[in-house]
Amino acid sequence: MIRLPALAALMLLALPALPPAAQARTASQDEVLSAALLPGWQTGTGAHMAGLRLDLAPGWKTYWRSPGDAGIPPQFDWSGSENLKSVRIHWPAPTVFHTNGYQTIGYKGGVVLPVELVARDPSRPVVLRARVELGICRDICVPAWLDLSAEVASPGAPDAAIRAALAARPATAAEAGLTGISCAVEPIADGLRVTATLALPRQSGAEAVAFETGDPRVWVSEAQTGRQGDRLVSTAEMVGPGGQPFALDRSALVLTVISDRGAVEIRGCPAP
Repeated sequence: MIRLPALAALMLLALPALPPAAQARTASQDEVLSAALLPGWQTGTGAHMAGLRLDLAPGWKTYWRSPGDAGIPPQFDWSGSENLKSVRIHWPAPTVFHTNGYQTIGYKGGVVLPVELVARDPSRPVVLRARVELGICRDICVPAWLDLSAEVASPGAPDAAIRAALAARPATAAEAGLTGISCAVEPIADGLRVTATLALPRQSGAEAVAFETGDPRVWVSEAQTGRQGDRLVSTAEMVGPGGQPFALDRSALVLTVISDRGAVEIRGCPAP
């Protein structure tokens, strides 16, 4: 099985559909993307909730943390920051897109990503410097690079855009009414096939499932998903860096069920 790098694959898929004049001129990053760090506020835990705001031109989209076989996963480098101990991104529920027979997952028009910061010294402000690499797509995809900085000091002030993004998080398993889950794992020539069975109330509209292993080196296929009675059943293939069956950490598996209603995030998947 040949797996092209995600960006090259999607560009190859999209380019033939464009007339030569459109292919000759690709929109510049500044024409379709603007970004800012939102300073946010200090939370009750002592951490600081900031935000990364991405605004896209009409018709353009960017990708979720696990964007699908033909998507481009965003990359974040916070190493240039000062007084920063840890960073956690809170991802709002994404949308599923279908382009030329490929499924990708992301956000259309833009998104605010809440960013939870823990300072090394809470008495001092954090100087946040972010290097972000991401894909932005309409008819074709182009890579984008952002260099952003902001001083984040407490207590700050509540931000409506960050709060709205936090409220748009995926539901937990309990909130969505999950009453059971199991994952059957079988070896294939170059990895594993994982079939998840979820006792989950039907979500609104079409249901898609994204599998994440916790190991970015593992390639995960688009999942094949459908209903069997009151059970949602989804199967994906996984190929590790060795190109052979590998030990799967079930506790690190994350399954995200995405529908018109939003998303449900389920962590861990035991054996049947």
